[in-house]
Amino acid sequence: MRYLLPGLILIMTLCSSAQTIKPKDLPNVKKSAVNRLDKQYEKYKTPALNIWQYAEVGYQEYKSSTELKKLLADAGFTIEEGVAAIPTAFVATYGSGSPVIGILAEYDALPGLSQLAAPEKSPDPTRKAGHACGHHLFGVASVAAGIELMETMKQTGLKGTIKVFGTPAEEGGSGKVYMVREGLFKSVDVVMHWHPGNRNAANPSSSLANISAKFRFRGVSAHAAGAPEKGRSALDAVESMNYMVNLMREHVPSDTRIHYVITSGGEAPNVVPDYAEVYYYARHPKRDVLAEIFGRIKKIAEAAALGTETKMEMEIIGGVFDLLPNESLARLMHHNLTAVGGVTYTPEEVEWAKKIQQSLIGPNQPAINTAALIEPFKIDASGSGGSTDVGDVSYVVPTVGLSTATWVPGTPAHSWQAVACGGTDIGIKGMMVAAKTLALTGIDLLNEPTQIQKAKEEFDRRRGPGFTYSALIGDRKPALDYRK
Repeated sequence: MRYLLPGLILIMTLCSSAQTIKPKDLPNVKKSAVNRLDKQYEKYKTPALNIWQYAEVGYQEYKSSTELKKLLADAGFTIEEGVAAIPTAFVATYGSGSPVIGILAEYDALPGLSQLAAPEKSPDPTRKAGHACGHHLFGVASVAAGIELMETMKQTGLKGTIKVFGTPAEEGGSGKVYMVREGLFKSVDVVMHWHPGNRNAANPSSSLANISAKFRFRGVSAHAAGAPEKGRSALDAVESMNYMVNLMREHVPSDTRIHYVITSGGEAPNVVPDYAEVYYYARHPKRDVLAEIFGRIKKIAEAAALGTETKMEMEIIGGVFDLLPNESLARLMHHNLTAVGGVTYTPEEVEWAKKIQQSLIGPNQPAINTAALIEPFKIDASGSGGSTDVGDVSYVVPTVGLSTATWVPGTPAHSWQAVACGGTDIGIKGMMVAAKTLALTGIDLLNEPTQIQKAKEEFDRRRGPGFTYSALIGDRKPALDYRK
């Protein structure tokens, strides 16, 4: 059965003090929740597009977080701001007692991906960043789901607590890690999240653990032609480091990922640079293997400084765990995603989507109508090629997520095409699919405590006995200026 039929009205057969919904009433309760969200399409579209336009990067999301906090506060949530020593982080709470259901909300953009909502590459001159990972949609859908769960609790008498976690700087800033380290998830029974994408799926899978760091080299400036022997080039140190890391790629496990950008390399060719910086990410599915790889990268940086007679300092910027899947929760979420259904395009949107696909690299792009389909349930043992600070959350509380088609099928994340899609109704439609799925899954969790118990048993089994959480970032404070 699909829950998108219009005009369905919940016939209340529950007394106001009831704490569970009878099986015969549950379909109507869910239909009512979906109908309410359908009626609020424009209400949630507006803040999503506002945040898309703000395009604020990690730890600078002041206007974006304010949009979400206002929605929650106006609905009746209590807001705790500036948690974990992060000005743009927050926790919004409704209800009391058990179970406690957490919902993650992200809202940071990526630098250097400014783009208009157009099907051709059209940078927006008014912005320096863009929502190429769709976090403007992520945050609003999560807030909408939290508010809908609140409304369902009022309508049915379901008991429990809803917590919406405003989590900044997912893109390299490890915002959730500081929130985990602060103990903000200790009382939570289950956490839900989602992510924009080019397909609809709720399959259990993992992700890559990640450590990121900035390596800064300091040398001696001199005239590059008149007195080069007097200089010691910090840029030479960066280039030496990069060369040696690139040689190392042959001698690391094949599922390792290493990326870097030179963030500072000097100001003028005729001046020997006395300062240079390179920003590295290292990733691997296993945290212990990643630690060994990153240790080798650090040794290379030290060697580069030694060989160029410069000084090196390293700053850990972020570090995140792999994602711990939970099959029992994923099956529940997949059931609700299937009930909600995917994204249907208008004829005009189909033509727009065709233009997007024409700009993508490679032949054989997916059919556009696959945005309306739900992928069959499967266990993805390989995991994704990306990393997320949701991984740390997943090791302290049972966690489940999904992806919805907010982008034209075939569109990669971190692309101008993803930014463009996110500024249109194609993105908003996918956002609402996520909001509905999160809300319906939350209803099931509030209504059936056995689902939570089953998830916790699997969670304990997957973590293994004696597990103790220790953040990869150590005891450093939030890197609030890492995007400045």
